[in-house]
Amino acid sequence: MTLFEELKWRGLVNDVTSPEAIEAINKGGLKFYIGVDPTGDSLHIGHYSTVIAIAKRLMDHGHTPIIIAGGGTGLIGDPKPNIERPMITKEAVKHNISCIQKQVSNILGGDIKIVNNADWLLEMNAIDFLRDYGKHFNINYMISKDTVKRRLDIGITYTEFSYMILQSIDFLKLYENYGVTLQVGGQDQWGNITAGLELIRKIHGDTPCYGFTVPLVTRADGTKFGKSESGQALWLDKEKTSPYELYQYLVNSEDSKVIDYLKMLTFLSVLEIERLEESVKTCPEKREAGKTLAYEVVKFIHGCEEAELAKRTSEEVFSGKMSVNMPTIEVSESEYNILDLLVCTKLCTSKSEARRMVEQGGVKINNEKIEDVNFVVVIDSTIVQKGKKNIIRVVNK
Repeated sequence: MTLFEELKWRGLVNDVTSPEAIEAINKGGLKFYIGVDPTGDSLHIGHYSTVIAIAKRLMDHGHTPIIIAGGGTGLIGDPKPNIERPMITKEAVKHNISCIQKQVSNILGGDIKIVNNADWLLEMNAIDFLRDYGKHFNINYMISKDTVKRRLDIGITYTEFSYMILQSIDFLKLYENYGVTLQVGGQDQWGNITAGLELIRKIHGDTPCYGFTVPLVTRADGTKFGKSESGQALWLDKEKTSPYELYQYLVNSEDSKVIDYLKMLTFLSVLEIERLEESVKTCPEKREAGKTLAYEVVKFIHGCEEAELAKRTSEEVFSGKMSVNMPTIEVSESEYNILDLLVCTKLCTSKSEARRMVEQGGVKINNEKIEDVNFVVVIDSTIVQKGKKNIIRVVNK
């Protein structure tokens, strides 16, 4: 199986620019880049699939990665399908890039080259931008791209409209300065990738440059993979999302999707994944595939010790035992109304959701079901459970 065939088998190819791109990917030896916009001070599990994991696979087959941190483009923001992104400050972007650089280096290895597109975008004046680059972009070509087309009915500012040109300049600069000939991105980046290839062609003529996109990982209902029940992102920074929390999210993956996740998110062999696929069919109650998925992803991001600890803690908690390593939240009061406690600990996003969970019998305190919305919880190393998946310990500060 060639590298590209394996990527296809794993469900990691959405679009590819040409048959020549497939040949080059299989051959090895390319310099490739993947961009990360620094909208936060940590990558999240969505970045893991479209940045970290795909970079690792290409590295293992002889390709050289360059991660580009969008210190310039991050000040603008890639157009969202239905709304303009809020702008963040230059200070926040600088801080976020510093955090992301350390995170990527720690996960993928210290020799990963990370560059900041602020180095060339922030020094460019408006006239140079229009004369040197804007003249190469036809408006009809730009509005035919999916991301822009979806925004035309509700409106798009010129600031966001120009993002495609800025990302195209990135590809050009990386080609000229670092010899990068392949860009990889999520499926929503196809228009930006092909625009970059077109810019390189117009300035340098026909040259062997390529692109391919990775499908976005979704749940069975089509919603975005990687959001907790409360809607919070699952971060790769263990201070923001603990290895245990990440493990719990993954171990509870839907049976209909868990094999897809194993293919896309782990580095297990084809034979091992096929064996786990059979176990889903024959022994689903063992949840071997989900446990393996959770362990492998946490191990890759945080290391073996954290993966072992998360696995052990999960087994202890869900066997009804108290675990010293279970998630613990400190609260300031000694007593709480059950609804207030559920909101305070972020197990529920609102009192109305908390009320509904209690009335439906979905809440337990110290393993006792609570159905009275006026119940008062006395805090003393109290175990609070919402549904089957969310269990925490609450203690006083």
